[in-house]
Amino acid sequence: QVQLAESGGGLVQAGGSLTLSCAASGRIFSISAMGWYRQTPGKQRELVADVTSGGSTNYADSVKGRFTISRDNAKNAVYLQMNSLKPEDTGVYYCNAFIRTTGMAGSNYWGQGTQVTVSS
Repeated sequence: QVQLAESGGGLVQAGGSLTLSCAASGRIFSISAMGWYRQTPGKQRELVADVTSGGSTNYADSVKGRFTISRDNAKNAVYLQMNSLKPEDTGVYYCNAFIRTTGMAGSNYWGQGTQVTVSS
């Protein structure tokens, strides 16, 4: 069984910074893309940023220049450094990873979500 454990959410004032962390554990054979998604009430979950195993990154337009995604392949971990936070960044942030487990085909896995609240 594979699990994604997130940490780092919280309450911050506008203009502040937070760093989210996510580590995958279990019988992992390989991990391809890892990313962060955000969900707010009444809206669909949306991609914030993702990164391939080779380090190529992709960002939502709304966070470009403010957020940085990175990963540590040795630790099966992905991080999201969020700077210059805005109230509209508020939401539940979910870690996502496409993981191939030992002897199995790949599947999409999700973390439990971590709340980020940015006050104005």
